[in-house]
Amino acid sequence: MMNANKGWIFGIAGRAGVAVAALVVGLQLSGCGYNTLVSQKEAIGGQWSQVENQLQRRADLIPNLVEVTKGYATHEKDVFDNIAKARAQMLGAKTRDAQMDAANMMSGALGRLLALSEAYPQLKADAQFTRLSDELAGTENRIATERRRYNDMVQTYNTSVKSLPTSIWSGWFGFTPEKYFEVSPGAQAVPQVKF
Repeated sequence: MMNANKGWIFGIAGRAGVAVAALVVGLQLSGCGYNTLVSQKEAIGGQWSQVENQLQRRADLIPNLVEVTKGYATHEKDVFDNIAKARAQMLGAKTRDAQMDAANMMSGALGRLLALSEAYPQLKADAQFTRLSDELAGTENRIATERRRYNDMVQTYNTSVKSLPTSIWSGWFGFTPEKYFEVSPGAQAVPQVKF
């Protein structure tokens, strides 16, 4: 009878030991996942600052480009007003989502501005306009590169947040999927300038 009691006691102790070991391993694994999510979220923030740098560079180029263009196309008030609104919205944006929306609005307005050069051959031949357009094209390429890098980091992070076992606890610690920096719905359309 005593052997049966010892077996029962060792059985309970053994199960408790397995449960404690499983808990320790689970906590260690979830801790590693937590640190990974923190690291990925910080990387997204750092990459977003690179996007912001390029958006600011574009915003700084725009007034010069507008002034040169105004000299040739003074009656294109709507185009210039849209650029001014987009720039003001971009500079006043406080959240990442608002910055994304403003950047997309600015892309559309700039497309219409650059389309003006097709209608005004003298503008297209202007050396300052050409230089500013080239700088803007380079900046747009930088923005596209930084946007892609940002979206790659968001994809990695979102995959981690949505994957098991991390998805079970990530919401408890405030880790939710991030928004991609996507182009505006009409971005593929060629800008039209009507006279």
